[in-house]
Amino acid sequence: MTTDDSELRAASETAIFQCLDLQADESLLVVTDDKRERIGEALYEVGCDVTDDASIVRYPPGSQHGEEPPAPVAAAMAEADAFLAPTTKSLSHTRARGNACDEGARGATLPGITEDVFVTGLDADYDAIYDHSEAMLDAVGDADEVRVTTEKGTDITFVRGDREWLADTGDISESGSFSNLPAGEIFLSPESATGTYVVDGTMMPHGLLDDGQDLRFDVEDGYVTHISDDDIREQVETAAEAVGQDAFNLAEIGIGTNVGVTDLVGSVLLDEKAAGTVHIAIGDDAGIGGDTDAPLHLDGIIRDPTVYADGEEVELPQP
Repeated sequence: MTTDDSELRAASETAIFQCLDLQADESLLVVTDDKRERIGEALYEVGCDVTDDASIVRYPPGSQHGEEPPAPVAAAMAEADAFLAPTTKSLSHTRARGNACDEGARGATLPGITEDVFVTGLDADYDAIYDHSEAMLDAVGDADEVRVTTEKGTDITFVRGDREWLADTGDISESGSFSNLPAGEIFLSPESATGTYVVDGTMMPHGLLDDGQDLRFDVEDGYVTHISDDDIREQVETAAEAVGQDAFNLAEIGIGTNVGVTDLVGSVLLDEKAAGTVHIAIGDDAGIGGDTDAPLHLDGIIRDPTVYADGEEVELPQP
């Protein structure tokens, strides 16, 4: 089903006005590709309503997440005051994105965004998402250990160590700040983790899992030691050919805080933000407070978790 222009515009207005807080004296760069052009154009049109210094660049879709964009695109990102990047493959962990923020640009990537996800994920009160994220940081941020359990067999404990929980609230109004859009999560790259987690929500390459299609992962001392699914295990083993054990790194625990997401849709970008869910990732954590550089970052979304911070149950936000 084709998304209406008015729906794309409304979502673009949320991104430009509420998240980015673009000003008339600032420059805006929209980075998109041939498969996400309609979203890119919608953002560009709203940006043009705010500033006379708006530009859009488009290039062929990359072949994998984390692949660097063409050099002229990277240069333009570093020169802009603000950027938005709806692309097929993620620019989140690229040097181009990191360098742009280091130069003072602020912005958001929208990796793998579809029109439906764009409209659904940006149809939210980002002030409320900010408040829920801050409340979750207060609840778990100082805990030495966070434990997650579910009725389907998840029971895993994460050790914070000297690392900090971070928040992705969609607020990218400060120079150098960065977010994923749609936003709404707090997350930690734990120093270590041990236990088992069972993904029953969304995980690539499968998308939204069918009832009973549960994926089991065993973790010991911060590394995944068993993967029940052949396709996911093959991805990790292929990455391990290049980086060894780092491919099996338990990279992230995240808690969704976007109360506007009422149902999982099969998009990791959106579903990991759903309030009342937890997601756990394997692989790279260098961009989220860890020290492991790996060529993959595989998130799995877990429904209906119970979360404990130093033994005390935490009340999760609900849609």
